[in-house]
Amino acid sequence: MTPETYEKGSLSLAGTVAMGTGVMIGAGIFALTGQVAQFSGPAFPLAFLLAAIISGFSAYTYIKMSDKYPSSGGIAMILQKAYGPTTIAAASALLMTMSMIINESLVARTFGAYSLQLFDVAQKDTLIPVLAVGLIVLAFLVNIAGNQVIGSVSKVAAVLKIGGILFFSGATLWASGFSFEAASTAAENVTSPAGFLAGVALAVLAFKGFTTITNSGAEVRNPGKNVGRAIMWSLTICLVVYMSVAFAVGSSLTLEEIVAAKDFSLAEASRPAFGDLGVGFTVIIAIIATASGLLASVFAVSRMLAMLTDMKLIPQRHFGMPGNIQKHMLVYTVVVAATLAAFFDLGRIASLGAIYYLVMDIIIHFGVLRHLRKSIGARAWTLVAAILFDMTALGAFIFIKAMADPAIVVIAIGSMAAIFAFEAFYLGKVRNKETPDDAGSHVQ
Repeated sequence: MTPETYEKGSLSLAGTVAMGTGVMIGAGIFALTGQVAQFSGPAFPLAFLLAAIISGFSAYTYIKMSDKYPSSGGIAMILQKAYGPTTIAAASALLMTMSMIINESLVARTFGAYSLQLFDVAQKDTLIPVLAVGLIVLAFLVNIAGNQVIGSVSKVAAVLKIGGILFFSGATLWASGFSFEAASTAAENVTSPAGFLAGVALAVLAFKGFTTITNSGAEVRNPGKNVGRAIMWSLTICLVVYMSVAFAVGSSLTLEEIVAAKDFSLAEASRPAFGDLGVGFTVIIAIIATASGLLASVFAVSRMLAMLTDMKLIPQRHFGMPGNIQKHMLVYTVVVAATLAAFFDLGRIASLGAIYYLVMDIIIHFGVLRHLRKSIGARAWTLVAAILFDMTALGAFIFIKAMADPAIVVIAIGSMAAIFAFEAFYLGKVRNKETPDDAGSHVQ
């Protein structure tokens, strides 16, 4: 990549961990706790634990690849090395990109939903997308300022939100006498095994922010060591935070109450013990967490899209805009994220993102297993386990959503088919006319 696009060594280990946890905690806790509980029932904390295990197996692939090939836009790099400059590589990279953009719209709407808890206003359904779009625009402006500003903001926000969330969890658990009785009073048949696995699949979305670190590999200092360290530290920190919050919410609210307030369940969980003061504190932490999470995600997505254009896997047009490719990609990213935030609700946004991510993750693990395992020294059984975990969670999730909301399954399948068709057309008809095929093939 060109020096004007990427700043090599501009992200410290601490800054990289802050960026990873920023993406994960921004969406995972505030947007998904209630959504996961709706699927998994009283055992929703266990769903987060199993999601962390699945994410740990997935992280193995990304860490092994990043150790050998540290690169900004790392997921695109993995796919290109596994499959060559093919339709499957390009389309899978776009699936990951879309999953991350969907996550941005999810976080932005969560920001809106929590912010409005501070005010007694009508027409919340109208104001939530307005606030969401406003946050996306703000994230765009901060990203233009450069990596140092992003790193500094991410570090401060990470300390505030992790400390605040752990304080909320501890105080709520203390007030309840460290009991999980409220949520556990739900009927035993409130969910099925498939429903529980669907909750696990959605909870995986709460951990996928570690891929943000992979996408910024070339910008991390000493990436051969620090990318893997940052991923594991981020996953560990987030697991501790998620489990503490899950138990705190379950100790304060019944399952029915969690589901009823699923878009802002943490705020509601603080109300029984601490009243409006607790709600206000939780909302402030949510605003910090979602804003910093969106900031980090926009940073990573723009880098990944710029990498795809350099690989000539997607077309790029500047439409008269000034600046380099990365700045153009920032514009495209925020436009798509803002559109989704304006027209999709939290549940559908989360569902679409989970399906995209799990499909892409399976394709990556299979490609590394098939073509790159020996060259990077990866264990076959770990890669196979990652594939099986993803397939089980994805199958259960699609099964449950097909019964409850078949439209989103149709949208997911149709949009994925459109992405693959677009890439087949571009690579087969357009790119080959513009430039010779010099991108190389997969590494054996």
